[in-house]
Amino acid sequence: MLENFIPPYNATVMEKFISRNAVLVGKTNMDEFAMGSSTENSAFFPTNNPWDTERVPGGSSGGSAAGIAADEAICALGSDTGGSIRQPASFCNVVGLKPTYGRVSRFGLIAFASSLDQIGPITKDVTDCALVMNAIAGHDPMDSTAVDRPVPDYTSALSNRELKGLRIGVPREYFAEGMQTGVTSAIEAAIKKLEELGAEVGRDVSLPHTKYALAAYYIIAPSEASANLSRYDGVKYGFRYPGAANAIESTEKTRQFGFGPEVKRRIMLGTYALSAGYYDAYYLKAQKIRTLIKQDFDNALQKYDALVTPTSPTTAFKMGEKTDDPLQMYLSDICTLPANIAGIPAISVPAGFADNLPVGMQLMGKAFSEETLLRIAYAYEQATDWHKRKPAL
Repeated sequence: MLENFIPPYNATVMEKFISRNAVLVGKTNMDEFAMGSSTENSAFFPTNNPWDTERVPGGSSGGSAAGIAADEAICALGSDTGGSIRQPASFCNVVGLKPTYGRVSRFGLIAFASSLDQIGPITKDVTDCALVMNAIAGHDPMDSTAVDRPVPDYTSALSNRELKGLRIGVPREYFAEGMQTGVTSAIEAAIKKLEELGAEVGRDVSLPHTKYALAAYYIIAPSEASANLSRYDGVKYGFRYPGAANAIESTEKTRQFGFGPEVKRRIMLGTYALSAGYYDAYYLKAQKIRTLIKQDFDNALQKYDALVTPTSPTTAFKMGEKTDDPLQMYLSDICTLPANIAGIPAISVPAGFADNLPVGMQLMGKAFSEETLLRIAYAYEQATDWHKRKPAL
């Protein structure tokens, strides 16, 4: 839909980067309009995973994660609506942070689901992640959802390699049946390492409404996408179908040929959920579940400083393995999307390998606790060497 479109202005995060003399080396591939978990839904081409080019790099920010893992750049940005930074970071053995909703300006980001989207860094290590957050975080008058509160020096959180005094909870719902055995083993070993570093680990955590998160997400996100993508009509900018007989046909044909199949699927899902007679049954109910999910996190994070889970229930899957089964593809984000629903920060860090493929550990914390997450992630990173392992290119 936007092939050949040249944006007339930069996103706020890019202006902040440029003001710090960052060198832009290129734009990365992604799932079309950020809709996907494998970068196979790109309008241009699928991206390969540097660790095994027959496998996906994750999505939707798969190009960013693959590029960092392949040493093509120092850092990259992605957008995370349901795990689109953290899941590819996990698949590619790099660090990916989804900040608190409102911590980073979304001005200039093409909206997928406005109440869930957040821009964040994908980097080789936690130090670079903190440096990028120093550059991009903060209030922006161009974005009404950007929170006006001081930005700390995130690198100062990296001075302590011990975790004494920190309490980390392990939510039982994230270690469900069907998880890849090697992933479970790697995360259990990572949790043991956190204990060795001085953290107090508790396994009495329950987030009972997590089981409804996937269903609620796939009502809320497509509903907001349906509204946001209605602006692509071929009138003002982007692709326009040539040779239409009238305005109605022009709009219909533009969307028919301009949007890919996954984008069309989600637009239709969202339009249906918002339609008369179904709004209360679907969208309104999903928003009520969202409140319950947020309350679960609020209760758990009163007792614990952070929660630890796998980033993904599996390692990177093969190209084409899930393209014919959208539900299986959607399940790839089952561990990551609750953080978006609750609006809290979450980070994925390299935590081992299963069948020679990277495994990511996810840390989640209360709103605006990025410093705590970076401290834990850094202490773990420095006590292991997973992040130093590189794919054979």
